[in-house]
Amino acid sequence: QVQLVESGGGLVQPGGSLRLSCAASGSISGINAMAWYRQAPGKQRELVASIITGGTTNYVDSVKGRFTISRDNAKNTVYLQMNSLKPEDPAVYYCNINLYYYRSKDPLRRYLEVWGQGTLVTVSS
Repeated sequence: QVQLVESGGGLVQPGGSLRLSCAASGSISGINAMAWYRQAPGKQRELVASIITGGTTNYVDSVKGRFTISRDNAKNTVYLQMNSLKPEDPAVYYCNINLYYYRSKDPLRRYLEVWGQGTLVTVSS
């Protein structure tokens, strides 16, 4: 079993900053990719940022230069530093992790995609 625990959401004024964290725990042998998605009311969930093994990152155009995704492999944790928050940024932010694991005495590598419970980000003056 794998669990993700998100934290860091909240209310911030336009131009402010927030840092989201997502910690994974459980049967994890390795993590291939970690990402943050967001979903605003009435909109589809969109990929905000991702980071893969080796550190290559990718961002949606609307957050480039403002958001930074990072990971701590030792802690199985992914972060999203959000600066210069805008009125169009409010949403529920979800972390997403693609990992692999092994079962006892079984050499077969198994893959799993796990979602966090979501954390609400509100931008308002």
